[in-house]
Amino acid sequence: MATLFKDLLVIFKFVTDSLLGLRKLVVPAKAYSWQTFIYLSLYSWVISYFATTPIKEIIALFGWLFLIAGTAWYTTEDPVRVPGTFMPVGALITGFLVSVFAFGNELNGITPQTIVLWPTISALVTVIPNFFVGTGVGAKPQIPKPEDRQKLIILLGSSMLISCWLQFYFVMDNWLMEYPSVQSDSFKRSTFVVRTEIPPTNPPNGIFILNKLQPLIENEIDARPWSQVEKWLQNANTNLNRLKQQVLREKRLQNHEEKVLWDIQPRISNPNPNKKDEYLLDIVGIWIGPSSNSRGYYFKKSCQVGPIARSANTKKPEESVIVAEIECGRVSKPIVGTPPAQR
Repeated sequence: MATLFKDLLVIFKFVTDSLLGLRKLVVPAKAYSWQTFIYLSLYSWVISYFATTPIKEIIALFGWLFLIAGTAWYTTEDPVRVPGTFMPVGALITGFLVSVFAFGNELNGITPQTIVLWPTISALVTVIPNFFVGTGVGAKPQIPKPEDRQKLIILLGSSMLISCWLQFYFVMDNWLMEYPSVQSDSFKRSTFVVRTEIPPTNPPNGIFILNKLQPLIENEIDARPWSQVEKWLQNANTNLNRLKQQVLREKRLQNHEEKVLWDIQPRISNPNPNKKDEYLLDIVGIWIGPSSNSRGYYFKKSCQVGPIARSANTKKPEESVIVAEIECGRVSKPIVGTPPAQR
């Protein structure tokens, strides 16, 4: 019986201490405390729910300010330091709130700017109090002691460096999304950009454009009168640019900004001097964006164009007409350098 009574006393004391600790945390000892600011922020957000713009935005603004002030106060009363630094963990929390408040938006909440500026703002939250002495309204400006200045500069500089690396990540991520051909060429041997996902199985956009151009070119050349085809070849630059605009409207290319960095040009030659009426049409896709090679690279698709005789479909079977025939090969592998000049 005595043992049971002692166990009940222990349980009662544990519950009592827990309630007292909770009361101390929730109920402020005085009006001017961090709990008051937290309650004011909650009250502001509840009131803003029932208000209309622009009053709603003003009340929500004060809610954010109260939350930041209350959090900063609470986390600096008995600060826990980030290992290896003198930055309080509370400064990271306060810096994150300030960053979300200043650079977030209503749709996504957290934006790349929020993440990038978080370390720098947290460092400023840690550094700025060192320029003041006293508490509350009695604070006075001061110059930090010489032994503290080096620590403050190192903390602020290292935090800014982290922000720069975070910004570098978001810039590179945007480049690789908008310009996938850069990923397949410029960064495949990079020592500071590491691919963490499986490369896409789709062919590079240069190959995609040339493959999409092939049926359009065949439609305008194959089985057409030879005289018209020769005129088409004489104006190959204009004709290819016209067909290229159709290809650029493809859904796959619409999702990337790099479509304007592919230059499509023709190269026309006569591979057989004994047959002056046969032509080799090389369709060249030149990458004019950044490349790991200073000379750049290009893709090439070769097409044989020549005349053939076909029946004129008249009552006289011996009559025939000369039409064009075209046969295209596969797209080449990336060729380093600039393509040969047009003749």
